[in-house]
Amino acid sequence: MRDETSLQLGIRRSAEMAAVFMIGDGLLGLLQPTRHVELWRSEVTAVDGLVRPFAGHPGRRRAYGVLQIGAGLLLASMLQRKGSKATDR
Repeated sequence: MRDETSLQLGIRRSAEMAAVFMIGDGLLGLLQPTRHVELWRSEVTAVDGLVRPFAGHPGRRRAYGVLQIGAGLLLASMLQRKGSKATDR
């Protein structure tokens, strides 16, 4: 394993978790846009504000899902380039 501090490892792991979340959430939004948006509707204004633009617009949510998947894969690939061995590629 490389020489890295606990903080650096924590940051890399957090970035990996963010990538996994983005890919998974994007996939659910792509495959089940209406159900996924309805699940996240909320009486909490800040939470509802995140999903309100997609309510009643499954195509919009699918497009955003594709963007999330792409961004998550890009983030994961950037982590791979920074911290991988040649056998990980």
